[in-house]
Amino acid sequence: MKNKLLAAAWVLTIALSGPAFAGDADAGKKKSQTCVACHGPDGNSVAPDFPKIAGQHYDYLLKALNDYKSGARKSPIMAPLVANLSQRDIEDLAAWYSSQSGLVMKH
Repeated sequence: MKNKLLAAAWVLTIALSGPAFAGDADAGKKKSQTCVACHGPDGNSVAPDFPKIAGQHYDYLLKALNDYKSGARKSPIMAPLVANLSQRDIEDLAAWYSSQSGLVMKH
């Protein structure tokens, strides 16, 4: 019995220690239609004025979008685009773009 409890505790610890991906990438893809104009269909922008966000870390994208929304990060382009996004929208978009091949190499 003690071994089963230890095993269960170990599995729970491992599961909770990874990043929490609350977003839904499929929903994020559907919600990304406005983003496509600047960042491209998968986040690999071909325009040098717009960053490539494909493959960026989920947590980074989540923070960046939340910061644009709160005004902590300033951008006259991004501010109005994120103003009406819900937290769920932001999580879904972060999940979509972080799941794409691009900036950060996947191992």
